[in-house]
Amino acid sequence: MNAILPTTSSVPRVLIVDDDTDILRLIEMRLLAAGYQVTPVTSGEVALTQIAANRPSLVISDLRMPGMDGLALFDVIHTNDPTLPFIMLTAHGSIPEAVEATQRGIFGFMTKPFDSKSLLKQVEAALRINSSDSAFSDPGEIEDWHAKIITRSPQMRNLLAQAKLMAASDASVFIQGDSGTGKELLSRAIHDASPRRDFPFIAINCGAIPEALLESELFGHSKGAFTGAIRDHKGLFQSAKGGTLFLDEIGDMPIPLQVKLLRALQERSIRPIGSNSDIDIDVRVISATHRNITEEMSSGRFREDLYYRINVLSLAIPSLTERREDIPLLANNFLNELNQKYNKNLNGFAPEAMELMISAPWPGNIRQLKNIVEQVVVLATTSLVSASQVQKVLRNDIGTILPLEIAHSNFERDYLIKLLKTTNGDVSQAARLAQCNSAEFNKLIKRHKIIPALFKEDTP
Repeated sequence: MNAILPTTSSVPRVLIVDDDTDILRLIEMRLLAAGYQVTPVTSGEVALTQIAANRPSLVISDLRMPGMDGLALFDVIHTNDPTLPFIMLTAHGSIPEAVEATQRGIFGFMTKPFDSKSLLKQVEAALRINSSDSAFSDPGEIEDWHAKIITRSPQMRNLLAQAKLMAASDASVFIQGDSGTGKELLSRAIHDASPRRDFPFIAINCGAIPEALLESELFGHSKGAFTGAIRDHKGLFQSAKGGTLFLDEIGDMPIPLQVKLLRALQERSIRPIGSNSDIDIDVRVISATHRNITEEMSSGRFREDLYYRINVLSLAIPSLTERREDIPLLANNFLNELNQKYNKNLNGFAPEAMELMISAPWPGNIRQLKNIVEQVVVLATTSLVSASQVQKVLRNDIGTILPLEIAHSNFERDYLIKLLKTTNGDVSQAARLAQCNSAEFNKLIKRHKIIPALFKEDTP
């Protein structure tokens, strides 16, 4: 049965998994009639490939299937993407199975034969709770809230789904990630998806400003509070009224200021330097750090009570090496931007040049990648970026993708998928990256029921 792939991002796509093709066709027809996009597959293994290639809005799966059954499929999906809603169908329904399913986090459990109206109600309810699809979002929401975050990585898509859910609340968010991974970009996206989107978003790097100046920047000061204070100064907590204040590198904030920040967050008020009165604040705080905050607390450099105040909700951004499939997208996007900036006309990267970039270690993450692409653009004398140009600019040892022969069987499927996503479904290039001949690579693809054509699109 041919999968019906999405044609517009505004319509939710439902992945149906059932080894009974008659049931599969029946559910597909009912969902299509209701206006959904539908991707029907006949096994859990194929479902995982479909999800990796193009994350659906909802999964509906049979419980009893040969090979990977519905609960096993859910466990894999839920581990990698806990925000993706899942509805279970079975002709062998029982109370113990339903209880186990719901306890494990499955949204709904329905017994065949099922009523069409009940199924559609469950589908709509699951999509509304997930709320990551624009078709079920508030009309006033900005649909491109994360347009600047360029990704096809399942990790990042899961992260964005969680971020969208967090944006709807007013709770403090704590973001951890290495330098250069895009923590401020993510915090801005959360703000743009939140009810505070029409109010200011203000960012400050707590590690880049001296302690005395940082206090004044955050809380403000009164005229005459100190030498040079010739007028009242409104701090960022006041300037961000109604909006979001992003405290980057909060792990570098001095202890005395941590105490004052904790009080501000607890009391929802601040006292400017030199003032005798408090000012109420209305601001959401998102904070971030590249430091290991647990180690910082253990060493006494970060207050535990402040940590629990800022870490109501938390996100961890993967490093660039954990999302290598995004490197071609990011590199080409930077190339287009920098072509305009420097009035160049580079057409792209040679395949060998892109392979070098995909395999590089990238300790500086996305920031380093953009820096490398900028150097290449500035120094380029040809229309196509060559491997030698990239290698010269990298100036360090090139890491390599692990050959398939030594890859462990428990991540072999994910390894193949990552390669195909990186190469947009180009099996020959994927085989070269894997240091594997094409015939053997095709055998591996067939063994894991992976469909290369699913990875042809540039974006999910």
